Amino acid sequence: MEQEKFDVQYIRKLAEEVSKSSLVPYDDLPKYDLFLSQVIDYLNDKFSNEKYTNNIVQNYIKSGVISKPEYGKKRGYTKLHLAQLVLLSYMRPILTTEDISKVFRLAFNDINDRHDDIISWEDAYKIFSQIQQKSFDTFLNVDYFNEKKFHDFIKDNNLSDKEEERIFVFLTVMTLIAKASSIKQLVQKIVSEYEGE
Repeated sequence: MEQEKFDVQYIRKLAEEVSKSSLVPYDDLPKYDLFLSQVIDYLNDKFSNEKYTNNIVQNYIKSGVISKPEYGKKRGYTKLHLAQLVLLSYMRPILTTEDISKVFRLAFNDINDRHDDIISWEDAYKIFSQIQQKSFDTFLNVDYFNEKKFHDFIKDNNLSDKEEERIFVFLTVMTLIAKASSIKQLVQKIVSEYEGE
């Protein structure tokens, strides 16, 4: 089978695939309580680029980033814990553990007390899912890849056909890195500067 040519249309196709397989709907999270090993398997299955271990999750619990298991039971990891860990998984590449804890405290105060939550974890998860989907939809409709500018650059450098595709992919990746880096820096600045109450 011949590999598809990496061009704007192919990259948009990849982005559409990513957008469809991104976040598990809240209602599709397991409805039954899980053992820690099941939580680890679930997270590693859904986030193939992440490597969760028992120690990682237990450290998030000890440091107060996510809630303790229900009543100290071995099978005490609920849908709420999965929602916390899924949201945390999206934050991990951008924020430190301390920063993630600060962000969670904005909406949930004491991580182990459901009575002082400003919003529910279910609502937070669902709104994040909506924001993420809208972000992907917007991404697919914005011209991040200035095809003319890229092709002019490539043409000016007298590249072979194979080199042209490689440089197009390089420029595309660098464009996305620049966007992601800018957003990451802004997120970190907001978290570090917001004092709250």
